[in-house]
Amino acid sequence: MNDGKTGLELRSLLKKSGELELSLVEVPTPEPAEDEVVVRVEATPINPSDLGLLIGPADMSAAKASGTKEMPVITATMPEAAMRTMAARFDQSLPVGNEGAGTVIRTGSSDAAKALMGKTVSMIGGGMYTQYRVLKVRDVMELPAGTTAADGASWFVNPLTALGMTETMRRENHKALVHTAAASNLGQMLNKICIKDGIPLVNIVRNKEQADILHKIGAKYVVDSSAPDFMDDLTNALVETGATIAFDAIGGGKLASQILTAMEIAANKTAKEYSRYGSNVYKQVYIYGSLDTRPTELNRSFGLSWGVGGWLLTPFLQKIGPAEIGRLRQRVASELKTTFASHYTKVVSLAEALDPANIAVYAKRATGEKFLINPNK
Repeated sequence: MNDGKTGLELRSLLKKSGELELSLVEVPTPEPAEDEVVVRVEATPINPSDLGLLIGPADMSAAKASGTKEMPVITATMPEAAMRTMAARFDQSLPVGNEGAGTVIRTGSSDAAKALMGKTVSMIGGGMYTQYRVLKVRDVMELPAGTTAADGASWFVNPLTALGMTETMRRENHKALVHTAAASNLGQMLNKICIKDGIPLVNIVRNKEQADILHKIGAKYVVDSSAPDFMDDLTNALVETGATIAFDAIGGGKLASQILTAMEIAANKTAKEYSRYGSNVYKQVYIYGSLDTRPTELNRSFGLSWGVGGWLLTPFLQKIGPAEIGRLRQRVASELKTTFASHYTKVVSLAEALDPANIAVYAKRATGEKFLINPNK
């Protein structure tokens, strides 16, 4: 292992020609400023949000590998339709990786920075698929004693997204919520939060195996969207829970519309009087992912009191402000090995992250297939 003065970094480059190139680049590690630390990155997850920048909608099934085993280069083609929305990133070699964890190996001169020397910390700030990362003290969080870098690598995106969902529910005056693609790492965290906080949660999954995962951790309401009686099951769960807000990771197709329809049917079952404009119960679906990239179809059979919008963690955090963010971060730190534990199926090096066999697995974004990169492996 070198002294941390230079290190390898994984880059994603989209050329104007439509060719996507993934490669490793040797980069110098800047000296830390007064309020900064240098972290040796030892664990950084591959989240769906990372895949958006790393490969986007490129066709990875036809990707070509070149370079060497230590310094591989992967090339693939970006669909023409996607290119129109990506002009801002043409011909730029971009670092990837939203979050991670590792050991502080050098610090700036401030007391806050020096106090972190030798400590294992979690970090946020992009560019984590790298061996060494320089960050401001405010963007790292010292991990509790006995917590490894792997334990703390996924401390930000999924935990704060799950907490952001329950916070949004409260702030917008709903009492229960619906979540799709619910057996994911994020979905399992959301279940643990809701069980602990006494929030009714309706989980929508795509098959029995995913339902079993959730039942095992104590989920009460789990409905399978592939079942013939899905709409009846969903409506019954909504009647029982009173859920009127949903967070949808799927995005495309009819699911958002089906959720709003079932919410409307559930509302009408308990309505005191009939209205030709539909129920006056407000129903909200927030789309926060795009596991299905087709258009979102709305078959408007759910009255006129509803909303469909996008939801993203960063704007939500900006809205709630530093004090509230601090409170949520503190909860994550104290429940890192319980509520917010992440499970990984494979740990890979930077070079192994560019192995076509590994890309084929993590690019599918499948439930139960979560990769962790150790850049210093």
